[in-house]
Amino acid sequence: MSREQRIQVDTILRQPGPEGPQSVEQIRAGFRQLMDQMIVPHDRIRTAPATLGGRPALRVEPVGDSERGTGTILYFHGGAWVFGSPETALSLTGNLVARTGLGAYSVDYRLAPEHPFPAAIEDTLSAYRALLEGGTDPSSIVFAGDSAGGGLAVTTALAARDAGLPLPAALLAFSPGTDATRTGESIDTKEGIDPVFTRAGLEHTGAMYLAGADPRHPLLSPAVHADLAGLPPMLIQVGANELLLDDSTRLAARATAAGVAVILDVTADVPHVFQCFAGVLDEADDALDRAALFLRQHLRR
Repeated sequence: MSREQRIQVDTILRQPGPEGPQSVEQIRAGFRQLMDQMIVPHDRIRTAPATLGGRPALRVEPVGDSERGTGTILYFHGGAWVFGSPETALSLTGNLVARTGLGAYSVDYRLAPEHPFPAAIEDTLSAYRALLEGGTDPSSIVFAGDSAGGGLAVTTALAARDAGLPLPAALLAFSPGTDATRTGESIDTKEGIDPVFTRAGLEHTGAMYLAGADPRHPLLSPAVHADLAGLPPMLIQVGANELLLDDSTRLAARATAAGVAVILDVTADVPHVFQCFAGVLDEADDALDRAALFLRQHLRR
């Protein structure tokens, strides 16, 4: 893979922003500006507004001559539970749809600090219930998400299990946030190596989402405090340069110990949710190809 490509991505992510803690409005605007630079395969997908479980959503469907898959991706965008939207995640959702031939719903769940924990999980679980109540077979649904949304893929499955609902066919998590206690060693060992996060930044947005909730709650820190038994097969993709690396490695280890079929896919020298740099970074395209294969393999044909 190209060292020059990795340097280019690292440079983009290290662009200086405002000094000191940013307001919610600044954080959201800055993230939109960053994600507007990502390449979306517009020629291979079409999008339309939708509603799912009482929340706005973005419907993403494949177009063109690519082989159509049978099933639905229920996608949860990233953004520390504070920022982001289905539109900012479209480089990821669009590439998964284009590569699998599957349709997707990307859920516009409520954000903190206006709507702290557990609002996001309530919304993603409602979206899943809506698919089930609409007649969609759970064996034809996969959960997927990036960062906070990768964490939601896991915690929504836990909430569905605990509510007695049938579980989806598989979970796909890109760099999931799964430990609100921030006790992983990588939080400190990757400081400065990670071009996206600092501990202070994570604690700033994390406090907005927790709003006083105990970070040891299983739906806040499933990597260290949840019973993961019974979850569907899971693919976790993460970059080796991430502060949140141990959110993935510890989740994978505990899920495996609980009897869950897990693939932990760690890519060297890449940052948080590097897959969004598809078309720029070879590692991103390769990882998305592996993710697409995983989703196709676990959906009922």
